[in-house]
Parts: sequence; C-alpha cells; structure tokens
Amino acid sequence: MYKKFLKELITFVDTKFLFIATGFLIAFIPLYPKLPLLDILPGYIVRLRLEDVLIFITLLIWSIQLYRKKISIKSPLSKPIFTYLGFATLSVLSAMFITKTVPLHAVHVEKTILHLLRNVEYFSLFFITLTAIRSKKDVAFFFKVLIAAFVCVALYGLGQKYLYWPVYSTMNREFSKGIRLYLTEHARVQSTFGGHYDLAAYIVILLPLILSATFVATKRYLKIGLWVTFTLGVWLLVVSAARTSFVATLFALGLVILLATIKQQKSKFKFIMTQSAIVALIVSTIFVRFGDDISDRLLDALEGYPSLNTAYHQSNATRKYYLYEYIPEKLGLRDALNTIKIQAPSDGMSTDELDAALIASDQQPVTQKPSDVYVDVPDLVKVATISATGKSEIILIEQPRTYSDNALKYGLSMAIRLDTLWPQAWKGFTTNPLLGTGYATLTKSSVYEFTEADSTDNNFLRVLGELGLLGFIAFFGTLLLALKYAKNMYSNFKADDLETVLAIGYIAGTIGLLINALFIDVFVSSKVAFTFWILTGMIISLSPVLSKKNTNAPIEKASKPKKTTKKKRTFS
Repeated sequence: MYKKFLKELITFVDTKFLFIATGFLIAFIPLYPKLPLLDILPGYIVRLRLEDVLIFITLLIWSIQLYRKKISIKSPLSKPIFTYLGFATLSVLSAMFITKTVPLHAVHVEKTILHLLRNVEYFSLFFITLTAIRSKKDVAFFFKVLIAAFVCVALYGLGQKYLYWPVYSTMNREFSKGIRLYLTEHARVQSTFGGHYDLAAYIVILLPLILSATFVATKRYLKIGLWVTFTLGVWLLVVSAARTSFVATLFALGLVILLATIKQQKSKFKFIMTQSAIVALIVSTIFVRFGDDISDRLLDALEGYPSLNTAYHQSNATRKYYLYEYIPEKLGLRDALNTIKIQAPSDGMSTDELDAALIASDQQPVTQKPSDVYVDVPDLVKVATISATGKSEIILIEQPRTYSDNALKYGLSMAIRLDTLWPQAWKGFTTNPLLGTGYATLTKSSVYEFTEADSTDNNFLRVLGELGLLGFIAFFGTLLLALKYAKNMYSNFKADDLETVLAIGYIAGTIGLLINALFIDVFVSSKVAFTFWILTGMIISLSPVLSKKNTNAPIEKASKPKKTTKKKRTFS
C-alpha cells in the first residue's frame, strides 16, 4: 500500500505538480497582500513573505525533477540569465574584496547576498513556468488565470476606494510591518500591492495583454467581459495616480493598437480608427471622472514649464467645475451624491494618520516649499553637546527644512532623483565600470551606513551602478532577446492566434515597463518582477526554437500557417 501511494505521488509530481503550482502562483502572487512572516535582516524593509515560502517549495521540487532529468531548462534565455547571475555574483565578490563598498560585516554581506538571492528567485519563476507548460492549452489556461487575477486585483481596489477594505503598504519601514490601514478620500489606491507604484507597474504589464485579447475575441460575452476588465484596469491605473506608469501605459496601448492593425488582412484604416476611438473614449472618460489626484500630479510635473502649466491648470479647473458643480447641479444630484457616503471604520487607522504619527509634532514654517510638499517636516540634525553632568553626548535638534533649486522647480520627488539618487548611482558605476559597487550600495552616504531601504528610482541607473556595464548588458540584453522572440512569434502567426495575442501584449507591456523603469525600479519590485518573468516563460514556451526533444516543451515548431480548408481558428 505504501509503495503504491509513493509511486502515485511521484507520478503526480512528475506530471501535474508544476502545472498546478504555477497556476496557483500566477493567481496568488498578485492577490495576496504583502504581509510579513518575519524579519530577514533587523531594521531592513525587505521581509520574508508567504509567497517566498511557496516559491521556495516549488523551486525545491522543480530542482528534484531537474536532477532526475524529468524536465529541461534549455531555452533561448537560459544562457543570458545565467550569464547575468554570474556577473552579479562577481559584482558581489568585487564589492567585498576589491572596491570594498560592502564591508565584511555580517549585516552588510547578508544584505547584498539577500538581493542576489532575490534576483535568483525572480528568474526561478521563468524556469518554473517554462517547464510547467507542455502544450498550447497550458499557455491559454495560464493566460486566463492572469486575467482572472487581474480582475480580482481591480475589484479589491474598488473595495479599498469605496468600502474601506484593508490596505497593507510597504511604502516605508513602519508600514511594512503589516499594519492594517484604510484609504482616505485622496489617498492613492494600492489594492493588494505594497504601494501604488508597484500596482501601476503591474497594470503596465497586464492592460496591453487584455486589450490585445479584446481585439480578437469572437464570442460576444467574452468580448464584453474583456472590455469591462479593460475599463476596470484603466480606472485602477488612474486612481493609483502614478504619472510615469500612466504615460507608459498609454504608449503601450497605442503600440497594441498599431501592432494589431498591421496584422489585419483588410479594413486596416477602419480597425485602427474604431479601436483607437473606443480606447480613447474609455481612458478619457475614466480620467475626467476619477482623475483628480493624477491630474494634480501631472500638474506638479509641469511646474518647470510655465506656459504648459498655465494651459493645463486652466483645462483642469474647467474639468473640475463641470464635473463636480455644473453637471450635478443641472441633474439635481448634488444632495444625493453627498448623502451616499460610507463611514470609515472606527477601529482602523488611515494612511494619512500613520503618516502624521511618523512626523515630528513641532514643525517649523518655511517661506517656500516644492509643489508636491503639503506638510512642512523639519530636518533632524545631530549635534554634539555636554550634559549637566559633564558627559558628552549627541542629541537631535530640529531645523527649518531647506529645499534645492530642483525641488522648487520640479518638485521634491524629482529633485531627490536629480540631486541624490541618480548621481549616487552614476558614482557607483564610475567606481567600478565593469562590475559596479554591488547590490544595495547606492543609497549609502558612507560605506558602513546601513540603510533600511534601497531605491534609485531608475532601473537602468540602478543596474549600471550596482552591477556595472557587464551586469547592465546581460540584464537588458536578456530583455531584448525576449522581445526578439516575441517579435518572431508576432511575424509568424495570424492575427487571431494565441501566439499573436500574447506577442503583441508582451511587446507592448515590456516596452511600457522599460519606459516606467526610467523613474521606478520596476524590475526589482517583487510582485511585478514575478509576473513579468512568468509571462516571459509563457512567451518563450511558444518559441519555435524549443525542440520537441525538450520534455518540458513539446510544442509544435512555429511556421507560417499553411492554407487549409478547415474552419478558421480564433482566440476565444
């Protein structure tokens, strides 16, 4: 009996486990809030989470199957990925023993190695997905799970915005402890993600895929469902109020429409005009109705350009007048709209309240502050003093905060990048052009400083500063290679094939992420990185270069479709 059970278990693991585990992770990763299980490093913002445990278990079983030669990791991206990880390892060693930008103290070494392991974890999802797929039906199933998870993320965002559903943020060290919060009226929606920037980057990946599928869906109920999902995604993007992601998504959606138009056999002009009009109508309607916060943030971005600022300010003021005063007054809805309000939970804490609790109570006024600063928080300065007992000690005193010219011109958020983060990343690159200064070394003001978080707000400069030119070429070269294979799929299949739908969405979404990476470290945001590499695994699994000899990918070789008398196959 025991031997029979063991044999059945092994058979199940060999044939079904990776498929089930991958499908589960595709849904679980974006849907489960970033609740911490335990601290990995004392005082560091990165914590161990349930998704890390589940991925580790899956990777462990995957490794056993790889050892037993039940699966293969051969793919066009395998060598580039391992090359990147090799350069990353050399960079860590260089940082510890050559440039010595990572001190040989446990906490600093562990922090750098933690980031190396996180990158291994991100890439592991690519290999797990690649080996879990054994047919085109598997890819279609995973695609449906991706869309279903996206719908749930959007619905949870609605609950956060209007029903005070819980928010679990990782925007700072205090938030990341798993404190249950709720959103105030103008707080940015985060849904199940740890911050609105991460959520917006996730939307940059998924929204182009959904739009691509919408164009080719043939069943009426499916087409309507996809358009509703797309509309929910646009709403979620607008209320996340992430400017760069908004612009990146608009570019990606335009690219989807263009690529889909090129694949049309006839009526190209009608297709591009019709689909562009529908998308423009949805985006503009959602923006006008729900875009107060992102409008203000876009206005902040124009502070350094007076003429554009004035024009945008006038149009935005007109929009608000008609939306919140003129139209409700004419329809007699002003009083009704004011009465439909759900009360905030009495036992909860808003994101604004927690922010206020972290700010010093005595605040000094300043004569001028950046446009995106709403609370004057004083600087805390260390000062050496002598106590009444004659003992020397260091105390913190508050001084009025001063702002740089960049902060006053472009806003504090952009000024932090221009004044500090980006110059420090460039300094890391110039210190060691080939291998950089190692992971988690760019935000430190001194070698021995331990920072609670690490961000450059530009993924290109971050990779360049941490891993040098070798790591930069290996990482972004891998992305370009993935885009190349997606482009080949796009060229070799018909407009309504699953391969084309995925290729268009992947190309547009990846380019959108690269635009987003100019201002956000999107490729090291865990939920975003996991989703991206899962999707990359799906794309490469359909690649024509994967031979039938690979046990993990017995998918027919891609070729230009032959003429056939059979009924035309469409995506549905």
